[in-house]
Amino acid sequence: MKIQLSDHFTYGRLFRFTLPSIVMMVFTSIYGVVDGFFVSNFAGKTAFASINLIMPFIIIIGSLGFMVGTGGTALVSRILGEGDEKKANKYFSMLIYLTIIMGIVLSVIGVVFMRPVSILLGATDAMIEDCVLYGRIVISFTAAYMLQNVFQSFLVAAEKPNLGLIATLAAGFTNMILDAVFVGVFRWGITGAALATGISQCIGGLLPLIYFIRPNNSKLRLTKASFELRPILQACANGSSELMSNVSASVVGIVYNFQLLKYLGENGVSAYGVLMYVQFIFVAIFFGYAIGCAPVIGFHYGAGNHSELQNLLKKSVKIMMSLGVILTVLALLLAHPLAKIFVGYDAELLAITEHAFKLFSFCFLLSGFNIFSSSFFTALNNGGISAAISFLRTLIFQTLSVLILPIFLGVDGLWGANVAAEIFAFVISLAFLVANRKKYHY
Repeated sequence: MKIQLSDHFTYGRLFRFTLPSIVMMVFTSIYGVVDGFFVSNFAGKTAFASINLIMPFIIIIGSLGFMVGTGGTALVSRILGEGDEKKANKYFSMLIYLTIIMGIVLSVIGVVFMRPVSILLGATDAMIEDCVLYGRIVISFTAAYMLQNVFQSFLVAAEKPNLGLIATLAAGFTNMILDAVFVGVFRWGITGAALATGISQCIGGLLPLIYFIRPNNSKLRLTKASFELRPILQACANGSSELMSNVSASVVGIVYNFQLLKYLGENGVSAYGVLMYVQFIFVAIFFGYAIGCAPVIGFHYGAGNHSELQNLLKKSVKIMMSLGVILTVLALLLAHPLAKIFVGYDAELLAITEHAFKLFSFCFLLSGFNIFSSSFFTALNNGGISAAISFLRTLIFQTLSVLILPIFLGVDGLWGANVAAEIFAFVISLAFLVANRKKYHY
C-alpha cells in the first residue's frame, strides 16, 4: 500500500516510509568509508591521513547541497500541504537549477584553492601532494554530489523514497566495486579512490535528475522556472541548520586534526579518521530518519494538523532515543573489529584507535535526539532555531570541548569531546522544544 504524506503515521508506517532515506544516507556515507578502507590498506597510513585531513574541506563544499535539499523540501512540502502543486513544482525546479549552477562554480573554486587549503589545514610535506590530488579529483564532481544530496530530500517529498534508495544503492555499489578495482587491483592509490567516489556520485545525482526531467507520476516534476530571490532565501534559511551542521562538523574536524597532530602526530589523525568513518555510518541512520520524516512534518504543519504533529514528535523522540542506546552498545562491542579492519596492519595505531573508539562511542546516546530536534524545526520552516541547535552542538560545544578537555584529560579529552558536546546540545534542544510547544501546537 502506498504511503502518502497526508496519512496518519503509526510506528510501522513511519519505519516503512523513512527506511529508504535511512538506507540512502548510510550508502552515501559509505563513499568516504570505502575510500578510507582501500587507501589505508593498500596505500598506507600517510595516504590515509591525507584524505582524512582534506575531507573537511570537501564536506564543506558539498554541504550546500544539503542546505538547498532540506530547506527546499521543507518549503515545497509546506506548499504541497497547502494544496498548491503548481507553485511547489516551480520552486522545486528553481532549486534544482540553482544547485547545478552552484556545484559548477564551487568545483572551479575548490580546484583552484586546493593546494593553499591543504597547507592551511596543516598538511605535512609527506601529505601535501596526496591531499591536493585527492581533493581536486573529488571536488570536480561537486555538482553531482550536491544533486545527490538535494534529491535525497526531494524524492521523499515526491512520495518516491524507493527511487532515491535505488539510485543511492546503485551509486554505493558502484563506489565499492570501483574502489576494489582501481585501488585494490590496479593500485592507483589516492587517484583511484577519488575517481571511484566521483563516478559513483554522478550515478547518485544524475539518475534522479533524469527521472524528474522525464514525465512521471510523482508529486514533483522539473518545469521551466525563473529565479526568484525570496523563495531561494527562504529555502536557504530553512536549510541553514543542515549547512551549519556540516560546516561546523568540518571546522571541528580541522581543529581535531590540529590537536591530534600536536598530541599524537599522523597516528592521531588516522585514528580519528576511523572514528569519523564509523560515525558517518551510525549518524547517517539518524539523518536518514530525519530526512525521511521532515516532509511529513512539513506537510502536516502546512495543513494545520496539530494532532499529527504531536504524534510524529512523540514517536520520533522514542525512536531516536532507542536507536541511540542500540548504536552505543553496538559501537562498544565492535570497537576492536572495526578498528582492525582499517588499521590492523599497525599494532600501535590499532591500540590507539580501539581505545579512542570506546570513549567516543557514548556520543551516540544523545546525538539522534539532537539531530532530529534540529530537523524538526527545519520542517516547521523555523530555520533560526534549527540553525541555533546545529551551531551550538557542532561548532561551539564541540570546539570548546576539543580545546579545553585535553588540558585536563590529555588525549582522552579529545576522544570524549563529542560526548560532552552532545550532552550540552541535548539540554539546548530540549529547552527549544519545550519553549515552542504552544506556538506550533505539538
